[in-house]
Amino acid sequence: MDMRKLVGRNLARLRREKGLTQEELALRSGFSQQYLSGLENGRRNPTIVTIHELAMTLGVSHLDLLAIDTDSR
Repeated sequence: MDMRKLVGRNLARLRREKGLTQEELALRSGFSQQYLSGLENGRRNPTIVTIHELAMTLGVSHLDLLAIDTDSR
């Protein structure tokens, strides 16, 4: 399992569920839109600090960004 893709899928899903664009999440989180795009596309390798900060910005648990969905197995 590619954890970068897993985190990216979860980030994109949670962001959309919160009704945010990448640009809006960038403004709220302090990360650039380009970086967030790279995360969502599984091209970036986020640190645990990044995962924590994005989770806090989205108002979710960091575990939500790491959750394995049964469709990805």
